[in-house]
Amino acid sequence: MIGLIAVTAAGRAAAARLAAAWPSQTYSYDDPIRQALPRAWAQCDGLVCFLAVGATVRLIAPLLDSKWTDPAVVCIDESARHAVAVVGGHAAGANALAARVAAVFGADAVITTATDAVSMPGLDMLGWVTEGAVGTVSRALLDREPVRLEADATWPLPALPATVGEAGEYRILITDRLVAADAHTAVLRPPSLIVGVDAGSAVVAEDLLALVGSALAEARLSPACVTALATVEGAAGASGVAEAGRARGWVLLTYPASQLTAAEVARVSRRVPVRTGSRGVAEAAALAGGGELVVTGRRSAGITVAVARIRPRGRLALIDLGPGARDLLTPRAVGELRRASVVAGSRSSLDEVADLLRPGTRVLPGGPGEEEASARAAVLEARRGHAVALAGSGDAGVHALASHIAGLAGDDVDVVGVPGVTAAAAAAALLGAPLGNGAAAISLTGLHTPWEAAERRVRAAAEAGSVVTFCQPRRPAADWQLPAALAILGERRPPDTPAVIVRDAGRPCQRAEFSTIAAFDPDAVDPQDIVIVGSSSTRIVAGRLVTPGG
Repeated sequence: MIGLIAVTAAGRAAAARLAAAWPSQTYSYDDPIRQALPRAWAQCDGLVCFLAVGATVRLIAPLLDSKWTDPAVVCIDESARHAVAVVGGHAAGANALAARVAAVFGADAVITTATDAVSMPGLDMLGWVTEGAVGTVSRALLDREPVRLEADATWPLPALPATVGEAGEYRILITDRLVAADAHTAVLRPPSLIVGVDAGSAVVAEDLLALVGSALAEARLSPACVTALATVEGAAGASGVAEAGRARGWVLLTYPASQLTAAEVARVSRRVPVRTGSRGVAEAAALAGGGELVVTGRRSAGITVAVARIRPRGRLALIDLGPGARDLLTPRAVGELRRASVVAGSRSSLDEVADLLRPGTRVLPGGPGEEEASARAAVLEARRGHAVALAGSGDAGVHALASHIAGLAGDDVDVVGVPGVTAAAAAAALLGAPLGNGAAAISLTGLHTPWEAAERRVRAAAEAGSVVTFCQPRRPAADWQLPAALAILGERRPPDTPAVIVRDAGRPCQRAEFSTIAAFDPDAVDPQDIVIVGSSSTRIVAGRLVTPGG
């Protein structure tokens, strides 16, 4: 919930505008400011104050407690030209809130957090628990001092500055082991541990948590790295197990007894098979998600726990950059580009988004004809545990390598698809409304689809009377395919059926060349163009291509 606080007529008008933009997400405080602000502070996740930064700071100063508990505070100036993140930039999300507010008013978001200002990921913003000298190491990163990175395993982190390497006085340590703190080390706690549980229905959450705590302490492992409790189906119904998970924010995983029976366990329980049909529930459940057993069964008060360390999984984001214009690049695509430490794609695609990549991002460009090799390199990096983005334009998720590469990645990689604005949609928006009443998108490159298959699709679209969009309509080695496809459509459509070449759709230099099936010149088409052929009902109305729907 976002609290809105305003004191002037202009501020109240702006607050009403924000409330209208975010229905059910905001609450407006109409009390005098000295009463309204403390109330909002206690009740809301974030505050948007339509008053001066200085006045806001003086009012909230007595309320400040901790960056982990204070709400986000954003100030908007009287003319709604600037949204300033004042408190809780990272931890409370004030930076993101300022950006959201700025988007509503067409204002500038003012972000003063140092790491954001230089496009560096904050060590405390990875979603992991942090310990030790986080501030000191962050300052070293900002000052471009050498910082060494030590990790028990490779985790899919965002790109870190080039000064992070194998040497340096300061250190980033990624581990689930308990370590002695020092003044130059920031400790990051990854979600690497799963606790397997075998307990009866009368289990008490406090007893379970105490046993987990002692088992972890004995093994010198950090509780901050536990990400889940795992047990056999049926035992999950024990209220104490669920309560323990909720108390610590741990996910509860359950597995059928048949699956746990097949798991390799370090120790076999003679008691468990009688009740569940499974052997060694705690250890088998801990191992069910993969990894290695680091704490064998520990038993107390009728509860058995075991701990497994899971293997980090690489991350491969398949990003469609859209038709090329920056304002048609989706926010999700931008977020994935900035989340990755390795970005692969064609040189032209990577040039388009080079300014969005964090400093230190490794780039794997592919030249003409090298796209598949670049994509395979991306899969390899993801298998090594890195966060990788494979970026492509021209409907990367539809006609390009996305489906092929997604099939190459094994179950050791998390594959995330990021859709984009399709080239067909961008071309259609330029022309008017040509895709009404059913349309087909067909690729004619021949790289992954033989002509025999493409021909069947063209004939089916001709028979169905669909508008047809030819993406990647020609290439030098198969320039005869487009004329052949047009001839097939011409068998079923009048010769004056509109056929249009769209070039650079969505870009400032976009243009369209109108023709008909009978007069169309395939030699005028470039490989990156879009060709849209209307149906028998498609008409040109006031210079716009329109296919009536309904």
